[in-house]
Amino acid sequence: MRTTSAVQPLLIYDGDCGFCIYWLRYWQRLTGDRVTYAPYQEVAAQYPEIPLAAFQRAVQYIAPDGEIASGAEAALLVLSHANGKGVWLTLYRRLPGFAAIAEHTYAFVASHRSALYRPTIWLWGRDYEPPRFDLVSWLFLRAIGLIYLIAFLSFGVQALGLIGSHGILPLSEFIGAIRSQLGSQGYSQFPMVFWLSQSDFAIQATCWLGAALSLLLIFDLLPRLSLCFLYVLYLSLFYAGQEFMGFQWDLLLLEAGFLAFLLGMTTKPGIWLLRWLLFRFMFLSGAVKLLSGDATWANLSALSYYFQTEPLPTPLAWYAHHLPQAILTASTAATLFIELVLPFLIFFPRRLRFVAAFGILFLQVVILLTGNYAFFNLLTMALCLVLFDDTALRKVLPPSLIRFAQHLVRPVEPAKIVSYAVGALALVIVVTGLGQLQAVFIRRASIPAAWLNEEIAPLRIVNSYGLFAVMTTTLPVIVVEGSDDGVHWREYGFKYKPGDAMRRPLWNFPHQPRLDWQMWFAALGTAADNPWFATFLRRLLENSPDVTALLGSNPFPKKPPLYVRAVLYEYRYSTAEEKKATGAWWVRQPEGIYFPAVALRS
Repeated sequence: MRTTSAVQPLLIYDGDCGFCIYWLRYWQRLTGDRVTYAPYQEVAAQYPEIPLAAFQRAVQYIAPDGEIASGAEAALLVLSHANGKGVWLTLYRRLPGFAAIAEHTYAFVASHRSALYRPTIWLWGRDYEPPRFDLVSWLFLRAIGLIYLIAFLSFGVQALGLIGSHGILPLSEFIGAIRSQLGSQGYSQFPMVFWLSQSDFAIQATCWLGAALSLLLIFDLLPRLSLCFLYVLYLSLFYAGQEFMGFQWDLLLLEAGFLAFLLGMTTKPGIWLLRWLLFRFMFLSGAVKLLSGDATWANLSALSYYFQTEPLPTPLAWYAHHLPQAILTASTAATLFIELVLPFLIFFPRRLRFVAAFGILFLQVVILLTGNYAFFNLLTMALCLVLFDDTALRKVLPPSLIRFAQHLVRPVEPAKIVSYAVGALALVIVVTGLGQLQAVFIRRASIPAAWLNEEIAPLRIVNSYGLFAVMTTTLPVIVVEGSDDGVHWREYGFKYKPGDAMRRPLWNFPHQPRLDWQMWFAALGTAADNPWFATFLRRLLENSPDVTALLGSNPFPKKPPLYVRAVLYEYRYSTAEEKKATGAWWVRQPEGIYFPAVALRS
């Protein structure tokens, strides 16, 4: 239908409908002065060709050439005048079935708009406006810079002992093994800067350059360049670190760091991709707990063991372990609820997203207080930032911080080629992530676009997650001892893992003592399952200063022992009565030999 031509598009709506007025204000903020809005009560007489019932039933869009559209098509025509919203009109006109679904949805909403008004206020807020994420993006990039700084410094102070030339797993030997087994394919399977050099200087330079670039990012200097190189350097350390860099938060930092780079290029796609990452990470962490078939998660007893058997507990974990059973059971159920249910709210209207954010933040704070998980909690909490918008942050952040940030925040306006490139990458990331979700639930099913997953796998930009799928119910601990005569043994002390029964659990957040962590995993298997352990003992027999620097105490500071061995103990927390009587935080019982006595010559 056509009517008299106008200078600019006109949208006619029901001026007596609170629901209509609410969304018209939102659309006005999106389109600015590119569209004129008027209630039909005032202008209907100017358009006699449109029946009054049509005005009452749906909005009417009158184009400058006089063409008239109504309902969902009219709404999408209005949105096409807002930046980045034209895709919906394209889908309406070109995707089969989309127009029918849109019109049916519009008809349902329009017929129930009076009932939907109050839920709309509750879900979006009374004065809802098009969300902006300039402040969110700026704060998130500063947070990622801080986490990168922690990660590079933490690994840097341990790097030579772990992968240096006199470390436990020398990088030069690792690179040599890759070259001999894979040849030139190794470059693509293990992308890292260390193909250029595996020297101790190169290892340290990578760590300290990463720390320097992190500071540049924190202070908003060359942010895009810094994000690019930070990802490359941390990916290099991920592979170079071998057994000591395979933790899920390392993968999470790589993926979040790559998406942070995209966020710096174009804001809204970056925000949505980061939300997609947070959803996958949280939901998979809950799903694997139930899909594993582990009885402790199924019967809600997991937290009855967790605080005692976690790798590096904090002092508060002892007290958490002794909470009443009813609280521990309820806490287990709450953990599953937060990980399995709340993530879906990430894709709901803003106030439900806030519920998801606060629930996840609460869980991370509890984990942080009771366990030392390096930068994992900080990174997850940083990801929760993208569930908010600028308006919400202005209401909760200190005004001084808001004023400071406002001077530095710069809206990102990407060129079209950048938007297309990010869109293509986003499609790859979403499709690959969906395939990994499917693989978790249907293990024998073929992953959609499996070839794509294999191609991008070395870059670690899409990863599968799942923390504590099976709860450990006992705490085996390896105690390393040295001797000069094979009869009298002295114990090596570690900095943070359980050792001396009288020593209370320590705080080491946000630093990650990676040898201490790997000792926890080694105790769950055998020495044969952990070939690095024999090399670790050899370094103790050599008294390698780089390796002994990783320890808390060395009973042989002047000359190395003639023999070393490893004994396995089972640890448990002392009861309140035992602790009061002896002052001991732990009680331990010997379980046997983990690694028999060995001398350097053998």
